[in-house]
Amino acid sequence: MPDKSWEIAGEYMESCNCDYLCPCIFTNPQAPATHDHCTALMVYRIDRGRRGDVVLDGLKFALVIRSRRVMADGDWVFGVVVDDKASEAQRKALAAIAGGEAGGPPQMIRDNLVSDFRGVEFHPIAFTMDGLRRAAAIPGVLAFEIEGVASRNRSGEPYFIDNTAHPANRRLALARASKTEVQGFGLSLGLAGKGNNGHFAPFAWSA
Repeated sequence: MPDKSWEIAGEYMESCNCDYLCPCIFTNPQAPATHDHCTALMVYRIDRGRRGDVVLDGLKFALVIRSRRVMADGDWVFGVVVDDKASEAQRKALAAIAGGEAGGPPQMIRDNLVSDFRGVEFHPIAFTMDGLRRAAAIPGVLAFEIEGVASRNRSGEPYFIDNTAHPANRRLALARASKTEVQGFGLSLGLAGKGNNGHFAPFAWSA
């Protein structure tokens, strides 16, 4: 078996403009989104990663997506943000991975679903985890805050949905958003206090 050209693993969080629970998740994703389109913001923190000899530990990236009302129909807008603290070699490596040029889930998304790729930008990315709460912010591009929907079994854990087709993980924590904002890649969205959809999970990708 050939060596992997890259591998990254860490934590992911997401919010979209759909009402909780986003119908895309439990319909593979064949059902219409809550509104005329789905705008999804996914932010990833790499705890361990490399492409060839380039170490990617500690870096972050984000995927900004707007689909048609049925996500499986494709015709997506797709933009990528890479952590601006990355070195030149790290920027090149992570832009190729997240932008879908180096295989793995991002390339699957781009090859099969994207009609309008709006490029890779470099910005500072904040990624905060505190119990069931998650928050992400990229100045001038996006911001969202979500909180896991706590289970009543007193475990301190959220509800999960399992065996999904989501690219981040088959098992996702369910969350609601207190705000979801994007003002980047030609997209504009501002939601506050709507309880719209969110998720978080560990992720591990390679190619």
